[in-house]
Amino acid sequence: MSDEYTEYDEELEAIRMRKLAELKKKMEEEKERRARIEAVLRQILTPEARERLNNLRLVKPELAAALEEQLILLAQSRRVPIPITDDFLKKLLSELYEQTRKETKITFKRK
Repeated sequence: MSDEYTEYDEELEAIRMRKLAELKKKMEEEKERRARIEAVLRQILTPEARERLNNLRLVKPELAAALEEQLILLAQSRRVPIPITDDFLKKLLSELYEQTRKETKITFKRK
């Protein structure tokens, strides 16, 4: 009976080790991907624009990630002036805000 438990424990430990290795690999890949993105952003953004993007990442990480991807694609296709200035980034953010803004309307029904 103890042989069954030992075998079960060994199998469980092997599964845990495999999962841990997969998780470490994913984390390492994500870290490398993030480093590549940061390197490209350092090349295409002015320090002020990069600071604004970092502040945005603190407040709205999803929006910042989408904006980073868009900026990289725009820079690669040469559709924006490089380096991207803080003023240009502000303009882009305001346009994005206007496109995604949801207007809330409150109506009161009186009886």
